[in-house]
Amino acid sequence: MATSTRQQPAWQAPQWPDREPPLPPIKIWNSLTRSKDLFVPIEWEANHVSWYACGPTVYDDSHLGHARNYVTTDIIRRILRDYFQFKVKFVMNITDIDDKIILRGRQQHLLAEFISKQKPGPESKGNLLDTTDAALRAYVSKNLPLAQPNTKDVEEYYKVVLLGKPLDGNGPAGDKEAKIKMHIRTVQTAINAMERTRTGRIDPGAFCTEVQDILLPYLDSLYGFTIDAEDHSIFTKLTSKFEDRFTEDMRALNCLDPDVITRVTECVPQIVDFVKRIQENGFAYATTDGSVYFDIGAFEAAQNHYARLEPWNRNDADLLADGEGSLAKKTSEKKSDADFALWKSSKPGEPSWPSPWGKGRPGWHIECSAMASDKLGSRMDIHSGGIDLAFPHHDNELAQSEAFWVDKSHEHEHQWVNYFMHMGHLHIQGSKMSKSLKNFTTIKAALSGGEWTPRGLRIVFLRGGWREGIEITDDTMKAGSAWEDKINNFFITVRDILGEASQAFDEEGSASYVADLSKAKSNEDANASPGSTANGATPPTSECNQESQEMRQAVDKAKEETREALCDSFNTPMVMAAISELISTFNVIADKSQLSPDVVRNVGQFVTSVVNLLGLNSDASPQAGPIGWSGVSIPDAAKPYVYPVARLRDELRRKARSTEGLKPEDLNLVNKVNVSGEQSSTDEADVYAQIADKFSKDVSALKNSSRLSKDVLQLCDRLRDIDLWDKGIYLEDRDDNQPALVRPVTKEQLAARREREIKERQSQKAKEDSAKEAMEKAHLGKQSHLEMFRTSEYSAWDDDGIPTKDSQGEEVTKSKRKKLTKDWERQKKLHEKWVKANA
Repeated sequence: MATSTRQQPAWQAPQWPDREPPLPPIKIWNSLTRSKDLFVPIEWEANHVSWYACGPTVYDDSHLGHARNYVTTDIIRRILRDYFQFKVKFVMNITDIDDKIILRGRQQHLLAEFISKQKPGPESKGNLLDTTDAALRAYVSKNLPLAQPNTKDVEEYYKVVLLGKPLDGNGPAGDKEAKIKMHIRTVQTAINAMERTRTGRIDPGAFCTEVQDILLPYLDSLYGFTIDAEDHSIFTKLTSKFEDRFTEDMRALNCLDPDVITRVTECVPQIVDFVKRIQENGFAYATTDGSVYFDIGAFEAAQNHYARLEPWNRNDADLLADGEGSLAKKTSEKKSDADFALWKSSKPGEPSWPSPWGKGRPGWHIECSAMASDKLGSRMDIHSGGIDLAFPHHDNELAQSEAFWVDKSHEHEHQWVNYFMHMGHLHIQGSKMSKSLKNFTTIKAALSGGEWTPRGLRIVFLRGGWREGIEITDDTMKAGSAWEDKINNFFITVRDILGEASQAFDEEGSASYVADLSKAKSNEDANASPGSTANGATPPTSECNQESQEMRQAVDKAKEETREALCDSFNTPMVMAAISELISTFNVIADKSQLSPDVVRNVGQFVTSVVNLLGLNSDASPQAGPIGWSGVSIPDAAKPYVYPVARLRDELRRKARSTEGLKPEDLNLVNKVNVSGEQSSTDEADVYAQIADKFSKDVSALKNSSRLSKDVLQLCDRLRDIDLWDKGIYLEDRDDNQPALVRPVTKEQLAARREREIKERQSQKAKEDSAKEAMEKAHLGKQSHLEMFRTSEYSAWDDDGIPTKDSQGEEVTKSKRKKLTKDWERQKKLHEKWVKANA
């Protein structure tokens, strides 16, 4: 039954058997209905959720667009597991057989061979340039046909695209124009490299690497069929490398490992059996070359639906071609252009596996169907992936899986997936971030470059709906950073109020280190209640003042809003807003001492449980751990030294700033405070021990100073602004003689200091320039105005020394005399000022 090009087919809504749902009514935006549907797990009695996620095709490093998909998936998985307490079985595949992998592996192999054959000398240089020139022409002919054969003036032929307009003049510019710009950049890079090489020396390896984007497809077109594709290592060394790098990236982004990982190369026999059964069920046919295609006509004739997700795209030729892959064969044996490959006969230069139809390899779409069915059976709760996979990949997955599991009599359809979730794109400059557009930043580059942190990136994704696209702009980055700062400052304040990261001087002035987080945790556990997690209500406290009551109500409101948001298709932007509002309410209370410790603790525990739930605090559990998140406290190695020396500094500053000032005997505080900690056992701890020890010795050395208070305050500033700051620790001095807050230096503080230092340098330069200008003016003023024009340029002057005749005896013109008079008056002022200054 042919599906309407405008309407999705009916969806079979799972039902709770004979009673109301035992959990809060969770609704999920379902791509199969394009609406929010009640979530009913298949194994609801056991509280199990089965989930299959499309994983990476491992032929290159993952970029921020991939991070958007996998981090968002991880967030939802954590919510189902940790908030709703489902037992989630999360399966993800690794695509390690694919047209892109075959091309990349083969091309890299051929490029390495090509480079190894290059010899030094002008003849080899000429051959290399000739090959590159031929590759360039082939590249332009394929990708920039308007400019062919004039490869050097491609920009002229695509001027309209470079101006930001669409090539055909209709609508806005899009991915097509972005690809054209990418191809133009590739061509220009190659042309520039060739021109430099013609006039200079050549390093074949470096040159070929620079122009590889045009060389790779050209070499493959010439020699791709010649490689020994039976040697699968040509391809697996590529996929193994990038699978490992993908795993590193995911762990760096704090994504949970999948419960089960499947790889195509390990499941080829299961895929062959899967294709055989579809053929036996009457929904596939083989061609004479040994390929097998899905028969959409037969599938629909049996009252099944094709293209459940995006039926409006089923005739999109570009999407269909992209789904078949760049190595797809053109054949006249297909019953319909839309029929897609389940099994591809392998051509020379392509890896192959045995099958009933001859040597070949799996089609892209069949891989996920076979592996997901092998691990999760005939039906699953959730299937997910990026929105760009919806058609044709996921639509083809659904069709072939339903064709596999369908009742033999074909009397009814089989619903393989109950809920399909598609994660939105990440956009940059209006285009989705993708490898094909080469407008991507790899995850490794983003994290190592300092522009992004795993937490900062996750916050940006959390602030956007999981199914909507996110545009990376300065505003989105600033908003995410502001939210992170707000949470960070909140945790510091709460920990300070509860004394969980502070020390206090006892009556004798000695410092005791009380920032033992394990002790803080046991205290929190002792006071724990249902209100200390993300789900419970805030328990009543013995304190009933207005501030405490209002704060309790604010926490309960935030918990309810969080529950409603997470039940509403995992609405994380609403959760983020609820947490922000709760902290704003907390911040409005000027005198935090009016809040009972229990209320402050409950606020802190709730916010901690939410950030832990969302994966913002490494692998911390939502139900455990101290208040705060990683980075809110200084390194453990620093605590035995930094906290005591910070309290010693507090006492010294307090006395130095008092009316009486510091007295020599006050320096005995150094002897009463143990700033040496326990014997350090690591190089990291030694650094902090040396800082604390140096401060103590420098203070003690000032006992005979005639300006003791001033000198000690300078040492206190140096400890804060240089010694500890350079180690990433900031002492935040406060009013009313409160002890300084000890906290890690934040990105914003670093940026503010850099900005301040730039302004100071600019101010100093301005002063120096002003002084230089003043000196130059002073030097000019040394010459008398009466003598300044008595040169050979003139032959007569008046009594003031202003010229009346030029060197030829001609009268000076009125306009000339007017200008000379102005210069004379200006010099007179300068000279008089100089005379006065040197009197």
